[in-house]
Amino acid sequence: MNKLDITGVHKTFNPGTINEKKALNDLNLHLQDGDFVQIIGGNGAGKSTMLNCLAGMFPVDAGTIVIDGEDVTRLPEYKRANLLGRVFQDPMMGTAANMNIEENLSLALHRGQKRGLRWAVTNEDRDFFSTQLKMLDLGLENRMTSKVGLLSGGQRQALTLLMATLRRPKILLLDEHTAALDPKTAAKVLELSEKIIAENHLTAMMVTHNMRDAIRHGNRLIMMHNGHIILDISGEEKKKLTVESLLEQFTKVSGSELANDRMLLS
Repeated sequence: MNKLDITGVHKTFNPGTINEKKALNDLNLHLQDGDFVQIIGGNGAGKSTMLNCLAGMFPVDAGTIVIDGEDVTRLPEYKRANLLGRVFQDPMMGTAANMNIEENLSLALHRGQKRGLRWAVTNEDRDFFSTQLKMLDLGLENRMTSKVGLLSGGQRQALTLLMATLRRPKILLLDEHTAALDPKTAAKVLELSEKIIAENHLTAMMVTHNMRDAIRHGNRLIMMHNGHIILDISGEEKKKLTVESLLEQFTKVSGSELANDRMLLS
């Protein structure tokens, strides 16, 4: 059984108006357990729309979305939350700045569970959090009572990554999660992402504008154009990829050159 089946999905914004935009056009994607898929494409290709439809932020117009055998096509966002982990581009989005590190981790650990009247982080929780934070190698295990708002962008994004994977989601969504970081910090967060995904045998999807990162990481690369997938490369073929050969394939399949400065310069 596939971990994810997106079949015949269509999504149009502002239909029937002058601002009509067909974002997803008969999108089909099937992920096996343990796939770490890199998603690239020009602006407006449908990358983030696909993730938002998968997460339930946008309802689809047609087609089906099945996660680990469960049809979630019509489920609202909050009912999919326990199946998915997500890290956004903005490091501020995945954490509560006015709460400390251990409180943020506790929220993530008990997400979707019924809460009692009292708020408490147990000693057992603290031991678990400390062990998990040590894996990040950022010294955060010694700062568990520090407010998250005091952390750097990279520390905060690493914490968000940990929070998104504490409960081992069926699918981990990484939506340009290193784009707002400086190159050195971005490389560190990417390295942590790959480590956490591998050690927990997670199935993950990573949207990126950086073609070199897309080639270097994961076991599979897909390129989107005009709302559907035009390239799907894995195995030995992916290992042999270069930016030049990828651009060449894009031009051949799409019939146009990739006009995206962010991708070409990365």
